[in-house]
Amino acid sequence: MTDTRRLSLSTGVELDVQIAGDPAAPPVILLHGFPESHRTWRGIVPDLARDHYVIAPDQRGYARSSKPEGVDSYSADKIVADLVALADALDIDRFTLVGHDWGGAVAWMAALTRPDRVARLVIVNAPHPYLFQRALFDDPAQRRASQYITRFRETGIDRGLVGEGLERFFGSTFVQHAASAMAGADKAAYLDEWAQPGAMTAMINWYRASTVVVPAPDEDAPRPAFLDRPFPPVTQDTLVIWGTRDTALLPVLVDDLAPYVPKLTVEKIDAGHFVTWEKPDAVVAAMRRWGI
Repeated sequence: MTDTRRLSLSTGVELDVQIAGDPAAPPVILLHGFPESHRTWRGIVPDLARDHYVIAPDQRGYARSSKPEGVDSYSADKIVADLVALADALDIDRFTLVGHDWGGAVAWMAALTRPDRVARLVIVNAPHPYLFQRALFDDPAQRRASQYITRFRETGIDRGLVGEGLERFFGSTFVQHAASAMAGADKAAYLDEWAQPGAMTAMINWYRASTVVVPAPDEDAPRPAFLDRPFPPVTQDTLVIWGTRDTALLPVLVDDLAPYVPKLTVEKIDAGHFVTWEKPDAVVAAMRRWGI
């Protein structure tokens, strides 16, 4: 059984949350990325719900969930706090955490800062924070691939994303990756979510609030000090699922994970960034092999 609820959290936001499965079963929380919603997990939830209690929120700023004003409202600490508050609201103590894209960034952070709550970790095409920042300085191809972040931060792109602009954004964001999987009612649902008042600005504010430094392609930028210090390991058993045809997040981000994630399993899938849409069965199979 699946239903959607609106939950008021102690962090001051209200989130729409898809919930499936038996509350007595092991809990799994699924965090979507940009520019999506709980729909990211459409092909994943039914299988997991057979033997798990599955929670898939529309995170702050997305769809019809709360959209607090200001860039600072979308900093990582506030979004991790939403995650913990969501678990508290559902009387969940420890849980398996799954995240894709920005949801994966939140998941990495939550695993590092709240190991008391995150029991196991599944990452889908989302870079480890240390390796991502290092690659932006040391890998020219990843630096070039990430210049869109600067465009999102420094332009008023969100002001033009209305009406036909949303149609064009859908085409540039999804069509080249997963058009066959996102059509008809699914496309209509995304256009509706993006058209909610303040949604595009709130979604892009995740990029603006991020502390990741993205140098210009030929810039000799000051190197963040933390790159030259030891970085704490992720202590949880961790599964990383990676669509290998991702053009924004390159394989270099997976190849050197082991020193930072000692209990690591990597599953590579022949798909692009939106692997949960392109090949949901392969994602589920990877999770099941890992033991979720």
